[in-house]
Amino acid sequence: MDSDRIVKVGTVIIVTAALVLLSFVAAPYIMGILKPASEQTTVGYTSETVRAEVLNIQEEGQTTVGKQEQTFQIVEIEIMEGEFKHSHMFLEFGKNQVMPEEYILKPGNEILVTVGISPLDNTPSAFFIDFVRGKALLWIFLLFAIITFIIGSWTGMRSLLGMMLGMGVIILFIIPQIASGANPVVTSIIGSAVFLTVSLYLVYGWRAMTHSAVISMLVSLILTGGISIFVVKLARLTGFGNENMMFLIQQSENLIDMRGILLAGIIIGSLGVLDDLVVGQSSAVFQLSEANADLNFQDLFQRAMIIGRDHAAASVNTLVLAYAGESLPMLLLFHITNVNLGMAINVSFIAEEIVRALAGTIGLFLSIPISTALACLWVLRKFEIEKTEKT
Repeated sequence: MDSDRIVKVGTVIIVTAALVLLSFVAAPYIMGILKPASEQTTVGYTSETVRAEVLNIQEEGQTTVGKQEQTFQIVEIEIMEGEFKHSHMFLEFGKNQVMPEEYILKPGNEILVTVGISPLDNTPSAFFIDFVRGKALLWIFLLFAIITFIIGSWTGMRSLLGMMLGMGVIILFIIPQIASGANPVVTSIIGSAVFLTVSLYLVYGWRAMTHSAVISMLVSLILTGGISIFVVKLARLTGFGNENMMFLIQQSENLIDMRGILLAGIIIGSLGVLDDLVVGQSSAVFQLSEANADLNFQDLFQRAMIIGRDHAAASVNTLVLAYAGESLPMLLLFHITNVNLGMAINVSFIAEEIVRALAGTIGLFLSIPISTALACLWVLRKFEIEKTEKT
């Protein structure tokens, strides 16, 4: 059996085994989704959120909400699904909350509304929730896939498949397991390890560089988890800084470790850059070794670490800008309200974001020497075996 066939067979076996494992673990969750609507939990005793289509504009004018003058509308809508399917209702839009200027309804728009029965006169009424964005997101995804294929060819498409596999692991394995009361840290590490292992072999094939990257990734994941546990305990964070945690406690039927969810978020949040750093370092080591097979471990490690330090510096900028962009509304609020930043960093939800960024970054940086050293050992061992076989 030639090497190409070995690569293909190995990749198929790994991907198939991973999909079977995920299907087995996710089966209870999938069955829960497929239950009839009457068996699923609903929020509110007689209300549901459904899609509706705007038929026509009955009235339009100007009103003041807070300090902002904006357009209000009264529109006729048709409910497209649920108990009130095909029912026509009138909806007030723009009278009760501040809306952006482009939030103007037009005939043919699909929107999400909450339909409920009034307890006073037993008549149904609808309230605007948001726009239906499914079609727009689908077109954006197709554009993303086309550009990925044009630039990255089949390697890009395999990376896209790996990304979809990662989302499947998070949605079908990690989230259901944590929701059922499993340890969030252990669950996130196992799920991340499965996803990254399959994804790396799917994208880069069954070769020595991939083996080195996979081992480095697993070690770095465990190390990042340990660092996260240490810093979260050191900062005395509980995981309750996010307001969604309170809703989670109220809605969940199982006891959930909130601090564990914070730790799992740090681990999962670092996966993207971790993948980039580890694969980049492993690839750099193998390329340097092929360019100069006479390099020993020390020389190879030092040359690769120069590349790693440059990569790390660029990653710091990436992470800082990403967190700054995500926190921009909060930073603007602090500026407008003249909040003392020295005091603000002690607030739990702010401290959680700082710790999340710093802990993840520490784990990423430590992955650079780890992946470089393992790749050096692997490639030198590979050359020794090749020399022995030739003699």
